[in-house]
Amino acid sequence: MRDVAERAGVSLKTVSRVINAEPGVAIETAAKVGAAIEELGFQRNDLARSLRQGHTSSTIGLVIEDVGNPFYSAIAQAVEQAAREHGCLLITSSCEEDPERERELVRALMRRRVDALILVPASHDHAYLPRELGGNTPVVFLDRPPEGIDVDSVLLDNVGGARAAVEHLLAQGHRRIAYVADPDTLYTAAERLAGYRQAMTAAGVEIDPQLVRLGSHDAAQGEAVVRELLALDEDVRPTALFCGNNRHTVGALRALRGLGDEVALIGFDDFELADLLGTTVVRHDSQDFGQHAAALAFGRLDGDDGPPRRVVVETQIVARGSGEVAPR
Repeated sequence: MRDVAERAGVSLKTVSRVINAEPGVAIETAAKVGAAIEELGFQRNDLARSLRQGHTSSTIGLVIEDVGNPFYSAIAQAVEQAAREHGCLLITSSCEEDPERERELVRALMRRRVDALILVPASHDHAYLPRELGGNTPVVFLDRPPEGIDVDSVLLDNVGGARAAVEHLLAQGHRRIAYVADPDTLYTAAERLAGYRQAMTAAGVEIDPQLVRLGSHDAAQGEAVVRELLALDEDVRPTALFCGNNRHTVGALRALRGLGDEVALIGFDDFELADLLGTTVVRHDSQDFGQHAAALAFGRLDGDDGPPRRVVVETQIVARGSGEVAPR
């Protein structure tokens, strides 16, 4: 804080008032302090603050995409269980695919001096992390690999799972297979698109660009895209759908209501009531993600200083009926 005060040309008390959002600081003065903080990379030490107040505890920080998504809530539950077993608290935040939000959350967690960080990244460049982490805090990447930094990661076999799903549809006789997913700027969507393409190419089936629909992010958008696909002329209309995640699958089911078994469907990710709905899925254990990530983080905290590890969680096809429909 002394360096910030000197850089801004103000007193330590003024810096403290700005950091703690206390009233009575002129706008121009607050701006000077803010600029000095940014230039110096200053971070408030909330741990020291809590020590002065006489309480602190070990904590793990978890940054995920959306805690409302069952995939990520299952991960959070598994990490929380592991943290509890190690006598730690878990702080969970959602960055909602926003790179700037990701950085803000990382900074906030580091101000609280979390013992380890588990991160589902939104950013495509994580070269900033070493400065934020200070070189001592273990970090584990989840669901998407790190870029610009070499650390532990837990990933899903996205390519293999998608390839198996499309091969399953091809085995039923389908050739016009649509892929509905997030933008391929998202790592998981791009990997699953690669698996889709591999299966189609290996089977000698030409991919129709009209049937590759990238860009939807939630169930409502997925439903709209599937309705567009179903409205195509009969000679190009898909006879089968491969959905890139559970949200797209739910949207597809809504769009397919009343059509019976006219269109086959396989979704990536299992979801609640999928078994009752007879929905064929590419399943993986979301709890495994959290357990592996927590094990890596606590291993580092226990002194493991080996090279970064990459754990890959396998997938399997669960046939429930919707993906076993032959083309009409």
